[in-house]
Amino acid sequence: MQNDEKNQYGITIFTATYNRAYIIDQLYESLKKQTVKDFEWIIIDDGSTDNTLNLLEEWKHSENNFTIRFVQTQNGGKHRAINIGMEMSNGELFFIVDSDDHLPETAIETILRWYPGIKDHPMYAGLGGLKAYRNGSIVGRTFNGEYVDATSLERIRLRLIGDKAEIFKTKIVKEYKFPEIENEKFIPEGIIWNRIANDGLKIRWFNEVVYLCEYLEDGLTSNSDTLLLNNFEGYTLYIKENMTYYNICNPYLLRILTAYVYRAKKKGLTFREIQERIQLNRALIIILHCIGKAHYSFKDRLYK
Repeated sequence: MQNDEKNQYGITIFTATYNRAYIIDQLYESLKKQTVKDFEWIIIDDGSTDNTLNLLEEWKHSENNFTIRFVQTQNGGKHRAINIGMEMSNGELFFIVDSDDHLPETAIETILRWYPGIKDHPMYAGLGGLKAYRNGSIVGRTFNGEYVDATSLERIRLRLIGDKAEIFKTKIVKEYKFPEIENEKFIPEGIIWNRIANDGLKIRWFNEVVYLCEYLEDGLTSNSDTLLLNNFEGYTLYIKENMTYYNICNPYLLRILTAYVYRAKKKGLTFREIQERIQLNRALIIILHCIGKAHYSFKDRLYK
């Protein structure tokens, strides 16, 4: 049964999709099985040329016990789709779920069980649960204990390694829109989560799985190198902002700087041009390039 789109919901589940008619039904089926239905599903179709819209239209008029809303846009990238979805959202919480992933049956129930603990606290941006692969193993690593309160920039110190399932307060994320750079269709999502963290807003991270995933060959994660090279201005902005968050000796910053310099040279930039972009000592840039070249050359040989 479809609800009036003006209703308020506990959670907005947001999905950006592009030519995923062959797999998005897995997410739809997982939403139908949720033990709690206090959510809406908003889909931004980013210019698909397959059967996605026909599927969404069919599902919208089915007996779902949750609201489905969707719009199609010209292909502009996931970050633009998220900006649109934020504005459309009628949920207190905003939960990005990719079209090739799905949720365990108790995901919404679990999130709404944790939410009252941070709901009325202005210094909390939202919640963070665990992601797991379909074989049940946890993505990345996590801390010991039931939960921990920390910003996204404090994750590494707390052993919160790898992708996690962040669920943000909608009223907060609406204040942190993704930059939209002309002629670019991708920007790392972390640019916004880091800005929220830099303003001191915490997330309550809890040790329960609320998201099931896999990384497909046509997914953003699998194609990250090409995406970053083809959308280099947004990538550069992401790196420059990270340089303001971490000390230059921070291992994480050195790792992403090494990758950036390697990709910049791969793109054809000179050391002088890289220096002008990120305002980093040229000698260090050369050292990082040598490290990156050796690292990626070894990886290429390893996986041949």
